[in-house]
Amino acid sequence: MTESTPDRTRVSSWRLLLGNPVTVVSAVLLLVVAIVALAAEWLVPYGINDVDVPNALQGPSGAHWFGTDELGRDVLSRVLVAVQASMQVAVASVAFAVIVGVSIGVVAGYRGGWTDAIVMRVVDVMFAFPVLLLALAIVAILGPGVTTTMLAIGVVYTPIFARVARASTLSVRVEPYVAVSRAMGTGHGYILARHVLPNIAGPLIVQTSLSLAFAILSEAALSFLGLGIQPPEPSLGRMIFDSQGFVTLAWWMAVFPGAAIFLIVVAFNLFGDGLRDVLDPKQRTMAEARRQQ
Repeated sequence: MTESTPDRTRVSSWRLLLGNPVTVVSAVLLLVVAIVALAAEWLVPYGINDVDVPNALQGPSGAHWFGTDELGRDVLSRVLVAVQASMQVAVASVAFAVIVGVSIGVVAGYRGGWTDAIVMRVVDVMFAFPVLLLALAIVAILGPGVTTTMLAIGVVYTPIFARVARASTLSVRVEPYVAVSRAMGTGHGYILARHVLPNIAGPLIVQTSLSLAFAILSEAALSFLGLGIQPPEPSLGRMIFDSQGFVTLAWWMAVFPGAAIFLIVVAFNLFGDGLRDVLDPKQRTMAEARRQQ
């Protein structure tokens, strides 16, 4: 018995994905980040707000791997909890953007006509604003906080998913199998769920990975400006802001939070590139050709 085509494609996709060492390393790093995000409370060696002034500004050591800050708080513990908070904000905000943006984009692309024109003009107006500037405006109006940060980042990334979903839907809706389903009298909801969404999932998955990276950066930027996660809850951006007056005395206060942001963002971007090589037909063909050389 021969292996079916979908099974062969699935196996080939996994081989292609696992055959890229950069993608594998980024996936392992993201797995570690996910574990930290889920279990930070059990991993921290000290309380995140345990003040120990006599041991303030101590360098990395066996007792404090990442050193201590200006109040003697353990930097490692605060970085772990800050990574958890950043991931929670990123996942929640991108999930909001995916749900709202994909819904808008699919409806606009599938319906076409005046619906597409009106919806996409609104999306274009939102897309015209710089991401961080629009997020700052939303937070300034609603007030700083975790919930507001999630909402602000989710709103600014919604147009991106709307445009990706619309572009993919426009190409799928003219496929023969969609025309046949319409001719048979199949409902629009069934066509969208059975034919459209599965066939536009690839670009959306890649965009989700990339948007998570930029959501981490956006959250860090808002917290750095004092408009994101509020003290005493630690955040990576706020930790970097607090370290400005101690750069020459305690480099570790800025380096370790900055390194955490850098590693998470790079991992999401590299993993997204690896997914694109598998899910994009053109990129997949090029990757398979390189692998056979």
